[in-house]
Amino acid sequence: MSSPAKKIEELREKLRHHEYLYYVLDAPEISDTEYDAMMRELKALEDAHPELVTEDSPTRRVGGKPREGFVKIAHSSPMLSLDSALGEAELREFDRRVRGLLRGESLAYVAELKLDGLSLAVHYRDGRLAQALTRGDGVIGEEVTENARTIRSIPMRLKSKREDWEVRGEVVLTRRAFERLNAERDAAGLPRFANPRNAAAGSIRVLDPAITASRQLEYFTYSLLANGAPVCATQWEALETLNEAGFKVNLKRKLCKDFETLLAFCQEWEEKRDSLPYEIDGVVVKVDSVEQQNRLGWTAKAPRWAIAYKFAARQEQTVVENIEVQVGRTGALTPVAFLRPVKVGGVTVSRATLHNEDEIGRLGVRIGDTVLIERSGDVIPKVVRVVKEGDQRKAFSMPDKCPVCGGAVVRVEGEAASRCVNTNCPARLKASVLHVTARGVMDIDGMGDALVEQLVDHGLVRNVADIYRLNPEQLMELERMGRKSAEKLLANIEASRRAPLPRILNGLSIPFVGERTAQFLAEEFGDLDKIAAASEEELQRAEEVGPKVAQSIRRFFDDARNRDLVERLRKEGFNFKYAAKRKASGPLHGLTFVLTGTLPTLARDDAKERIESAGGKVVSSVSRKTDYVVAGSDPGSKLDKANTLGVKVIDEARLLDMIG
Repeated sequence: MSSPAKKIEELREKLRHHEYLYYVLDAPEISDTEYDAMMRELKALEDAHPELVTEDSPTRRVGGKPREGFVKIAHSSPMLSLDSALGEAELREFDRRVRGLLRGESLAYVAELKLDGLSLAVHYRDGRLAQALTRGDGVIGEEVTENARTIRSIPMRLKSKREDWEVRGEVVLTRRAFERLNAERDAAGLPRFANPRNAAAGSIRVLDPAITASRQLEYFTYSLLANGAPVCATQWEALETLNEAGFKVNLKRKLCKDFETLLAFCQEWEEKRDSLPYEIDGVVVKVDSVEQQNRLGWTAKAPRWAIAYKFAARQEQTVVENIEVQVGRTGALTPVAFLRPVKVGGVTVSRATLHNEDEIGRLGVRIGDTVLIERSGDVIPKVVRVVKEGDQRKAFSMPDKCPVCGGAVVRVEGEAASRCVNTNCPARLKASVLHVTARGVMDIDGMGDALVEQLVDHGLVRNVADIYRLNPEQLMELERMGRKSAEKLLANIEASRRAPLPRILNGLSIPFVGERTAQFLAEEFGDLDKIAAASEEELQRAEEVGPKVAQSIRRFFDDARNRDLVERLRKEGFNFKYAAKRKASGPLHGLTFVLTGTLPTLARDDAKERIESAGGKVVSSVSRKTDYVVAGSDPGSKLDKANTLGVKVIDEARLLDMIG
């Protein structure tokens, strides 16, 4: 008779084997009843012998307690996003650029379906699942290990391997699981998920692992690392190694020895995408050789050796049943078309943005019209054109009063948007608070839609500075907010006080001032008080700040309520000073460049990076202050303007000579 320890290990091995067959290979050998019986037997033995329980046991997939929040952890190496190729011409341009940088060497590409889900990095130590991190901002992710354990296609233990590996992949929700989930939410009176990608992201970030387990997520792997570096010499070998180690690797992939084979694969799956059980929005193309990848290198945002071939947007016809307006954080009123629900690429669409009054006029759209709508990736659907005018069509007109607060609505000359002028409008406030707490601004984790709704409705937050006056007792009176959750949120709020000036500027919700413009303003002036005091002409010294943006900034700081907000933030300890990190010397120090057209070997971001590394500055438009225009093929109007103003025009070769 076998000992309990031996029996337990036998059952674990059998269960792991059948999990692999069912969740990875989709080839089960036993019934669910037989599997459940084995699991119950193992659970009973472990309950009787708790000293024999291990963290990688199949019984440990679900059972973690709901947590109060997520810990942020740095990735071993950045999880960068990919540049996109829209259509054959841009894919050919990527191929030409890669071959140019490799000086005609032979190369191969690996083409993999671009699954529309959530990126996840799973770490193994000594062959056992140890940690799982979301992509986050690419540098720092959120630790979701307990939730990852519930995904059956993520092995708890590597097959015959005792490695310290990092496996990166995509968490997805199949179309069938997505439809089932939304049906359950309908029955419970909960809002539906917009698409499988949002549902997958929401499922991996819920605080209760039992909820994640119920969502039936799947995990497809595409990268194998150790200490942040590739394990294998080629991408194809990495995929094969992952497959052999027991991971689910998408079988719809191809090793392409030439461009035409690559293009054929992309076009094939663009046609067949709806035949798959999950959503895809393109094909990921990677140079196969890791040695060549390393020589091609990376820009600040993406690898030069990979690109995402994006499929064309999908379109359908439906009827505009109504047009209503939504109020954003800058007070802008955005008309939204409420549509007769229609499926566009497997996703039910019932709303589409109409942007502004001018766009409605351009389209000539009225309530009751049949329209063509378009959905591309995760972008909000938009109306493309009117297909048929309705028999009883009704015109839409922008309201002169805000539909939320009743405040006056104005449209400034030269702007497309109509705006609510009431800075205390609840709709503006909620949108502003969500914006200021978002990742990339103040990055206050835990301030989601539901909490912000409660904070504003209860009068606890009347402007964004009130966030920094919240206390545990106030928060604990809100729904689903315990002491630990409140303390965690307040710790995140406290940490956000250290945000640098560009993030503070972005968080003020000044019309036309986003992340990029905020960075330029901070670098030019180095002090929020100087920006607030600058004239429109002085503001235009900053890169990409023209008359329209300068006027908006000046109008913002001329409002006493906005100046009061700035003073309140000052009292909360925010640092309004900023030390620009521009290179003070280099062969291009003091020179300003404009890039136009397609350069022979350098991508636009590469050329910009090299100029700035050499001390130069790159701006987007040509003026008399521009020193050089770097022109490639198909340069467009910037070249004409340079010639008109007498600005010197150079090519890529001359630029590289100047850099040295």
